[in-house]
Amino acid sequence: MKLSILDASKNKTGEIELPWQFSEEFRQDLIQRAVLAMQSHKRQAYSSSSEAGKRASAKLSRRRRDYRGSYGFGISRVPRKILSRRGTRMNWVGAFAPGTVGGRRAHPPKTERIWWKKINEKERLKALRSAIAATISKDIVAGHGHSVPVNYPFVLDEKFELLDKTARIIAALRVLGLGSELSRAGEKKVRAGKGKSRGRKYRRKKGPLIVVSKKCSLSQAAANIPGIDVVEVESLNAELLAPGAKPGRLTLWTSQAVSIMKNKNLFR
Repeated sequence: MKLSILDASKNKTGEIELPWQFSEEFRQDLIQRAVLAMQSHKRQAYSSSSEAGKRASAKLSRRRRDYRGSYGFGISRVPRKILSRRGTRMNWVGAFAPGTVGGRRAHPPKTERIWWKKINEKERLKALRSAIAATISKDIVAGHGHSVPVNYPFVLDEKFELLDKTARIIAALRVLGLGSELSRAGEKKVRAGKGKSRGRKYRRKKGPLIVVSKKCSLSQAAANIPGIDVVEVESLNAELLAPGAKPGRLTLWTSQAVSIMKNKNLFR
């Protein structure tokens, strides 16, 4: 499959033959497995305190004729603490045990839990190639929710990597027909639920992904544009190409990045 190479002014500068990685069959199940495996590696182990619910001095004797004992009072055998007494008659309240007020949890989360999900190396690479192939399917990209330009898919000229100003990048993307996509990615909404008070008040949508050949000025200049990610072709992963385990992210490849993928035979 051949794609047109466009420069920042939307002028056609040539054509490029896509390598074999773009012809992989579409496997949404493998893509989802690969993304979930990556996300599981980022999870941090957590647990409750080892002393949680155990700080009450709850101790109760069930022996006959024992002072402060509960023998013969017809109460359940749970740990209790004394709140008050009148002579030898004690007033207890349940504590320490699961199911009591202020008591410990029966099965709290433990740091020993293994969150990692495994995936075979061949499956991971096949999922990555499948996510790459999905980026050049206009129907799949539009189904992801992106505002797709009329002439999509296309490849960017290698000089696009030399852009070093945020304003120039935004202007070039608008010329290429991505103005509505930038507006869509620039919107933010207030998150529902308690996450608002936990440092993640707003939610943003994912915008275009730009794949470059090497570390360049474009990476730093595009960092302030909402929704846009810039990644080197050798650092591609399934989560970048299919955020939220949903394949079909609008992806702009530079011609140099496509050539490196072909020459180095990446993701085989």
